[in-house]
Amino acid sequence: MIRNILLVFILITSSALTAQRTSSSPYSFFGIGDEFSPVTVEQSAMGGIGVAFNHYKYLNFTNPAAYANLRYTTYSFGLLNNKLSVENDGVKQSSNSTSLSYFALAFPIGKKAGMSFGLQPVSSVGYSLSNSILDDEENILERTRFTGEGGVSRIYTSFGIKVYKELSLGVELDYKFGSIDNSILNERLGVPLATKYKEATTVRGGSVTLGAQYKKALKNKLIISGGATLKMGNDLEVTGDDYLYSLTLTNSGGEFGRDTISQSEISGNYKLPLKAILGAGVGKDDQWYVGLEYEQQEAIEATGFLATSNNAYKYGESNRISLGGFYIPKINSISNYWERVTYRAGVRLEKTGLLVDGATPYTNFTQVDDFGISFGLGLPLKQLSSVNMGFEFGQRGTTANNLIKENYFNFRLSLSLTDTNWFQKRKID
Repeated sequence: MIRNILLVFILITSSALTAQRTSSSPYSFFGIGDEFSPVTVEQSAMGGIGVAFNHYKYLNFTNPAAYANLRYTTYSFGLLNNKLSVENDGVKQSSNSTSLSYFALAFPIGKKAGMSFGLQPVSSVGYSLSNSILDDEENILERTRFTGEGGVSRIYTSFGIKVYKELSLGVELDYKFGSIDNSILNERLGVPLATKYKEATTVRGGSVTLGAQYKKALKNKLIISGGATLKMGNDLEVTGDDYLYSLTLTNSGGEFGRDTISQSEISGNYKLPLKAILGAGVGKDDQWYVGLEYEQQEAIEATGFLATSNNAYKYGESNRISLGGFYIPKINSISNYWERVTYRAGVRLEKTGLLVDGATPYTNFTQVDDFGISFGLGLPLKQLSSVNMGFEFGQRGTTANNLIKENYFNFRLSLSLTDTNWFQKRKID
């Protein structure tokens, strides 16, 4: 029954996940948009850790080697609600968006291996910005509007196998795809026609991630673990067309195109260098766990596309450090449900690698940093299934150098359904 329900669900959500708008951040203006960390709701509630962590029923989007320890078939999908408040030069605005964040299936292969596949968003573009030039009497002389929509998603498959009693290795293959539209509309007082520049692009490319995990049980039932992943460098191919044309605007905001001034093809690359993640943790099975994780990547290179913004931003080295864990008071408690609940918490400090200059002549770039505090609950259901909730408060960016500071609250929800009947031989009486 569960399999039939999930089959219908994946057919419905696979198209919705690739078409949805999942970001309203002004920082989605840059590159391929606002990029998401590939973590489950359970991982995000622990500050995003996962490279050294594995579990017999939970998915792990950080390290494919973790699937070597999977013992049950698990379906999981996640939802994200983002409340965002942006501030610039004393002006504040807020927005709210809800979206699907992933759908995935994982299952064991024998007693020493496991596999997973699924669909996730990689980035999202969803901004609308306006800049006006006023005269001495505060009348608008010129107005420029910047808008963008679209995003990139990925399909993936991961495989992990235990090559030694305490060592597991894994590999993940993924394919990224999507479309992004960016436009700049310019209106001037006394000019009957407006001018619009539009870029319509498609993004395609694949990547390979290698992972390893080490897990050792000590005499006092304490378990230490370590993990590492290497996401190999890859290029995302960006192709499309750009247009420059005149148009007439109606009072209701409608657009009627007039004359095409120019049109050309876009051919570029979004080059992602090698990304490394290292981590370690300590804990006791189904009791508690604490992990520390570090991520590092060299500067991204973007060439041949998005010429409208290349001068205003660039990329530098990015890194992230996360600390988090969970606690279960008594997993087999019969009298008290809340003793079986998993309590999670974490903290994350990230240097995104995006550097932006908020004023010409684009010589003074400011690093965009991200800081978040998270916590969450894992509410057990029947047959090892669970509902997982995550709450995250964070801040990204700064108002210095004419930039934008974001304060956000993320609420994440996932349903993890565990099926113990897959790959088991049925007995006939």
